[in-house]
Amino acid sequence: MRKISLLIFSLFFIVTATIAQEKKEKKKTQQGHIDQNKFRQMKDVLATPNDQHTASGAPGHQYSQQKVDYVMDIRLEESTNKIYGDEKITYYNNSKDNLEYLWVQLDQNMRADDSQTPLAKSGGAEAWLTPNSFKSKYLSESKGFGFNIEKVESNGKPLSHFINRTMMRVNLPKALAPGENFKFSIKWNYKINDINVDGGRSGLETFSDGNNNYTIAQFFPRLAVYNNVEGWQNMQFWGRSEWALEFGDYEVNLTVPADHIVDATGVLQNEKDVLTKTQRNRWATARKTFDKPVMIVTQKEAEKTEKGRAPGTKTWKFKAEKVRDFAFASSRKYIWDAMATNINGKTVMAVSLYPKEGNPLWEEHSTRAVATTLIEYSKLTFDYPYPKAISVHSERQGMEYPMICFNYGRPNADGTYSDRTKKGMLGVIIHEIGHNFFPMIVNSDERQWTWMDEGLNSFVEILAEDAYDAELFASNPAKDITSYMGGDQSNISPIMSQGDYVKQFGPNAYTKPAAALYILRKTIMGPELFDHAFRTYSQRWMFKHPTPEDFFRSMEDASGMDLDWFWRGWFYTTNVTDIGIKGVKPLYLTDKPSERVVKLKTQYKQYFDSLGDLVFITDKKEDANPKAMDQYLDGKEAPAYIYSVEFEKPGGLVMPLIVELTYADGTTKKETFPSQIWMKNDNTVKRVFSSTQEIKSFKIDPDFETADVDVSNNSWPKKEDNKFDEFKTQVKN
Repeated sequence: MRKISLLIFSLFFIVTATIAQEKKEKKKTQQGHIDQNKFRQMKDVLATPNDQHTASGAPGHQYSQQKVDYVMDIRLEESTNKIYGDEKITYYNNSKDNLEYLWVQLDQNMRADDSQTPLAKSGGAEAWLTPNSFKSKYLSESKGFGFNIEKVESNGKPLSHFINRTMMRVNLPKALAPGENFKFSIKWNYKINDINVDGGRSGLETFSDGNNNYTIAQFFPRLAVYNNVEGWQNMQFWGRSEWALEFGDYEVNLTVPADHIVDATGVLQNEKDVLTKTQRNRWATARKTFDKPVMIVTQKEAEKTEKGRAPGTKTWKFKAEKVRDFAFASSRKYIWDAMATNINGKTVMAVSLYPKEGNPLWEEHSTRAVATTLIEYSKLTFDYPYPKAISVHSERQGMEYPMICFNYGRPNADGTYSDRTKKGMLGVIIHEIGHNFFPMIVNSDERQWTWMDEGLNSFVEILAEDAYDAELFASNPAKDITSYMGGDQSNISPIMSQGDYVKQFGPNAYTKPAAALYILRKTIMGPELFDHAFRTYSQRWMFKHPTPEDFFRSMEDASGMDLDWFWRGWFYTTNVTDIGIKGVKPLYLTDKPSERVVKLKTQYKQYFDSLGDLVFITDKKEDANPKAMDQYLDGKEAPAYIYSVEFEKPGGLVMPLIVELTYADGTTKKETFPSQIWMKNDNTVKRVFSSTQEIKSFKIDPDFETADVDVSNNSWPKKEDNKFDEFKTQVKN
């Protein structure tokens, strides 16, 4: 029996040893992993630099872009609400490629009877609808929208072309070689949409007095962009993601009813033909008036005009150089005011057009807001290069074009308005005027990367709004974005998503990138360093086509900061900021080494002997000796209080660790540790804090600078849960 027991024991030992060896061998041959460190470089994500888009983020020595010039005769027919156009186009091939065809954008086809845009929208039946909504959804009646292309020709001969929804391919008789240009013409017409009935980014608004306000854009066939990044940017227009356009020169003749006031992209060429002597004199005065707007057409004059109908037409002639688009506004209802703005010694006109329905709000604020925007944006980017910027009132719009934009914000019928209405109106004017910088000059691809114009513009808008009325616009973008970022992740897209596929378009394209740049400027880089880098990017890419890589690389190149961790986290993921305090351990100064230190001193005697005198830290209060350092401090007071604080990071974003210490006497101190504190451990880090007086509390991010989505773990001692605060948070979300 004893032999059997020994045998069993031997077998057990052998088996156990074998298992242990297998585990040991298995441990030796563990599979490796891909580097997922948040600070790894972005070379696996960003496009490879080349001689057009360099590694520094600047345009390269081989950079080129196409040019397109337009000469157009446009007629606005008020009786039918139709636009007729005859445009002559000169396309310059500045690339090194032979082009077999040209792509032309037909944006009005988005609302044509055969448009696929409505078919791409998911939606069930509503419990209630307006009659117009019902007809639009349930009655398949023709509305007659979309371009009617009458002819496409070159040198008087028909030109082969094919229309694919919102894009038209123009087939060239022979390939267009590098350095050559091609001239052709397009004749077209279309029915104007009513923005209150049919929606749209431009169109007409009908007033109860029978007059219309025409805010017209995307109204002519425009050439798509061809470059070495996308080839032809001929993605279809589904109605939301905007445009990629080439720069060029425009000569446009706008024929409208004789009693209309018109303004547009470019400089008016025939003032004497279309303006009265009084209007010309007032305009001349406005050119020299920098402190307040000058009325070109008063409200009394506009009210008189809108009651009549003058016979015939007038043709307003405009020229614009180096612009990527053209838009105009026309109505007999317009009040018109303007003032001069000094942009680094150059006079730029700030202009507003609005019906009486916009007053008194518009007369008080619109043109002043335009002037402030031009000044503030120029500080952070480049001197505004165009001769004017126009704000046009339109009830439901907020849309931008070179030198002109359409903005909502209407007071009550009795002329009263709330701060909310005022704030909304000023916000949209500043935002849309700001778009003159992004993307009208820094000409990013809006169809592909919405955030490159909306996000950058929304960021600078924050600074311009603060300059106009800091009290009205008081906000904290880093705090305001937390309800979105901390929401349902299945309903959030990374910023770096093509615009048509973005979920929650507003926060994704506007407020999140704006908040990211706000944090980058205020908390991570500092205004001086950020502003220089942002200005460098803006000036490098004036009148050019930048990519996201150009922005990321320019910001790093001009600042000397490695920001790959920031771009990757904020722009390529939907991760959130959540940094908390895991634990706080009080420590004490002592002259008694712990048992562990005693063993180490014995084991590494030579090393410890070389250190000389030592003092020690303990977590045992009974061993504390505050005087242990006195003989080494030359009369200075030793810190009586030492704390080891462990911080955790449940959120995926790495951000600076901002800690506020509150002392026993009520004073506070804020310490900021750079984001790189998380380089070696993405989950937890420790820091030691010492003081001559007791530290009563620690708090992370006390001023809400990092967009922390969960502040319940931000304090020590931990705050008691407040059920009412929880309820308020739920209601807000």
